[in-house]
Amino acid sequence: MADRTFLDWPFFDDRHRAFAADLEAWADKTDAVNLHGDHDLDGDCRTILKALAEGGWLNNAVPDANGKLDVRTLCLTRETLARRSGLADFVFAMQGLGSGPISLFGTEDQKARWLPGVAAGQTIAAFALSEPEAGSDVAALATTARRDGDGWVLDGTKTFISNGGLADRYVVFARTGEAPGAKGLGAFVVDADTPGFEIVERIPLMAPHPLATIRFNQCRIDADRILGQPGEGFRIAMATLDVFRSTVAAAALGFSRRAFDEAATRATSRNLFGAPMSDLQLVQASLADMALKIDASALLIYRAAWLKDQGAPRVTREAAMAKLYATDEAQAVIDAAVQIFGGLGVVSGNPVERLYREIRALRIYEGASEVQKIVIARQALAGFAGGANG
Repeated sequence: MADRTFLDWPFFDDRHRAFAADLEAWADKTDAVNLHGDHDLDGDCRTILKALAEGGWLNNAVPDANGKLDVRTLCLTRETLARRSGLADFVFAMQGLGSGPISLFGTEDQKARWLPGVAAGQTIAAFALSEPEAGSDVAALATTARRDGDGWVLDGTKTFISNGGLADRYVVFARTGEAPGAKGLGAFVVDADTPGFEIVERIPLMAPHPLATIRFNQCRIDADRILGQPGEGFRIAMATLDVFRSTVAAAALGFSRRAFDEAATRATSRNLFGAPMSDLQLVQASLADMALKIDASALLIYRAAWLKDQGAPRVTREAAMAKLYATDEAQAVIDAAVQIFGGLGVVSGNPVERLYREIRALRIYEGASEVQKIVIARQALAGFAGGANG
């Protein structure tokens, strides 16, 4: 069983500890959270979504009665679900990320109109930012949104869109043209059945997740579909990622904990040279490295989440550190687990083999590791003039 002593850390309140225990107990008896989309990807996603909605867990993907998203709760949810299934984690995460711009920047009317369906699992959400020539460089977005009478008309292509082809509603970032680069973007809410919106192709992944290229061709939406003001799209996108990057790290932590549990179970139950593998110093060293990476990741993740929940306006540096470290080190932890399993570790369907495929994408989406390093460096250098420390 995964280590839960971290819940005693001062980052958490008693309500978080109670929440974690309740979610753990629910997940232990709910088969849906063990689905992986191997044979019916869309069907498994809908089954997981229904279970999460019935359990009330999707309520945590949208703001509470006080209008707040609790980032520690989001992280605990993703960590717990990811230990069981990357797809279960994905389904929960996309309800939060896909509606995140509405949660953070929507008017009260927009929130009341669109968020209840997300919490009830009746609406599947998506976040449409990346384009064929604009992934990490958000300022290079080419999709346009032009005013037309009392509405907007969208034209352009988005790709690598999570929940693409499955979602009912997309938050779409497009160029409104007030200024060049990042200052000329807007954020819009587009329903999947809007004329002019189409799914170009579904994109198969090494670990099954719904992903697609989508296109807007003279796609007309009403004026009240814009979030915030024209020109605020970049700020909306970055502020949303500022919240949810820590949760990506939490999913990676869930993968790491599962990999450690599998490796420790294997090492203590398999004999090698007449004794348990766990008696071998090299195996012990590997397990020690895994445990260290897991705890260090957890400290970075829940520091960032705690700071955000305490009201910090931005946690750009802390979230970037958590996302970079936890995802990169989860790759190392899972690779070590595969090594301990030996040949069985690369057999299709083995838990560590599945984790090996699941973790790779987390080092790319919501800001690749290289981008996080740029973010961290810029934050660390802020205030230094000419490289000197005065």
